[in-house]
Amino acid sequence: MVEVYKAHSELEAQVIRGLLESYRIPCFLKSHAAPSVHQFTVDGMGEVKVMVLESLADKARELIIKSDADV
Repeated sequence: MVEVYKAHSELEAQVIRGLLESYRIPCFLKSHAAPSVHQFTVDGMGEVKVMVLESLADKARELIIKSDADV
């Protein structure tokens, strides 16, 4: 699996996960911190990496970029 996005919070990662899964791209969220109700990042501790299969990484990145441009 490869990283396709680095979110600043669990909530942001869940939004990206929902986007990818709606296009049938399975993903995995990887974080070094326990889930928290706090919506801030200190020294990267709240960052969550969105991981997908390498074979789907290009498509996943395209979808993320497109969704960001649509906002």
